[in-house]
Amino acid sequence: MNPTQGKKKKIRLLFVCLGNICRSPAAEGIMSGIIEKNGLQEMIEVDSAGTSGWHEGDLPDERMRLHGEKRGYNLCSRSRKIHKEDLSDFDYILAMDENNFRTVRAMATSKEEADKIHLMTDYLVQFRKLHDHIPDPYYGEASGFELVLDLLEDACEGLLLSIKRDHLLI
Repeated sequence: MNPTQGKKKKIRLLFVCLGNICRSPAAEGIMSGIIEKNGLQEMIEVDSAGTSGWHEGDLPDERMRLHGEKRGYNLCSRSRKIHKEDLSDFDYILAMDENNFRTVRAMATSKEEADKIHLMTDYLVQFRKLHDHIPDPYYGEASGFELVLDLLEDACEGLLLSIKRDHLLI
C-alpha cells in the first residue's frame, strides 16, 4: 500500500511581505502557534517569503523577534524570496499590503494561481474596518511592532476560521 494513500494533503499557507523579516515571519510564527494550540499540525503547514531577496537567509528583525517573544512566539524562520513555484505549491498566499499583493499577483500565470492570492487583512475580524493593510514597522517605533502583532493575531484567527469552514475542519 502506498504510504500517502488515505492521507489528506496538508493545507499550505505562505505569508508574504517585502523583505520577509518583519510581517510575514511574524504571521508565520503566530499562525504556527494557533495551529499547534488547535492540534492542526497534521493538516496545516505554514511558511513565509518576501517579494525582495534583500535579506535572504537572515533571521527576522531583532525588534520583531523581541516583541514576538513577549507574546510567546518563536520567530526564527530564515528569510527567503518568493519563487514562481510557490504559486502552485501553496493553497493560500497571503500578502501583507497592496504592493506585495500586486507583485505576487503579477507572478500568477493562471486563474487558479491568482485565486490563491489574498490580502492578509481580508481575514481581520476585530480590526476589519480600521485597517486595509498590515503596516511595515521596520522604520518605526516599538508601537508599530505591537500594532502589527495585534493585527496579525486577529487576521490569523480569522484565517483559521475561514480554512476550517472551507475545508470542513470544524
